[in-house]
Amino acid sequence: MGLARYDIVPIGKQWGVRHDGKINGEYSTKESAFESAATAASMAIHQGHEVHISVPSSENSGVASKAF
Repeated sequence: MGLARYDIVPIGKQWGVRHDGKINGEYSTKESAFESAATAASMAIHQGHEVHISVPSSENSGVASKAF
């Protein structure tokens, strides 16, 4: 199986989940974006994939002000 990677990224003043080169969702908090990524990651684990979830620290991300 392959690697399923989920990165929590700032989108303006909101948060998204980058997976397979696409950013999905607009979440009001980093935590809610993580919960969405964790749900998807759980399904990927069930399918036999290795899973990585990346969440920036508050130091590195500020107030979700950077746009990707």
